[in-house]
Amino acid sequence: MAKVPGSGDGEVVVRPRTTADIQQAAAVLVAVHTSDGYPVEGVEDPEQWLCPEGTLGAWVALADGRVIGHAVVARPAGEDAVGIWAERSGESEEGIGVLARLFVLREARKRSAGELLVRAAEDFALSRGMRLVLDVMVKDAAAIRLYERLGWREIGRVVHRFGAADAVDALAFVGAERRGRNEDGA
Repeated sequence: MAKVPGSGDGEVVVRPRTTADIQQAAAVLVAVHTSDGYPVEGVEDPEQWLCPEGTLGAWVALADGRVIGHAVVARPAGEDAVGIWAERSGESEEGIGVLARLFVLREARKRSAGELLVRAAEDFALSRGMRLVLDVMVKDAAAIRLYERLGWREIGRVVHRFGAADAVDALAFVGAERRGRNEDGA
């Protein structure tokens, strides 16, 4: 397998995404879609998909100066995970953020880039008093293992809908507990 630029042995660094990162992140997204089938939507216009309406923060993981991963925290936009957590915890949607658009180039995995991106999103949410939720397709077992290892809890089964009428089974997760909060969100 050819060595992918940015997937070498250099230190992985996570920093806020800039406009200049979007083209490179879009190319990585298309590569991840080809290797993993993630995302199930967005690859026809990856630069737009990386910048959803309601974006509150976005980060890239870099190695050797090249983008190898990406994550976004966005305002709720009708996600089932938000509704499940709001109902269970009694929190309003204003206190909930959605972790989305998280991916790491296959050739760069096992270097903690995914964990570093999740931690950056968690730190961002914590600094704003927000709790993060997400949905992950059942087929994405490695992503599920990552979230569970980082203390995220499954809160329900949902259906991820996309396109005109396409859907896949997914799991809803809530991020690790915020300091000073109990398991039920109170």
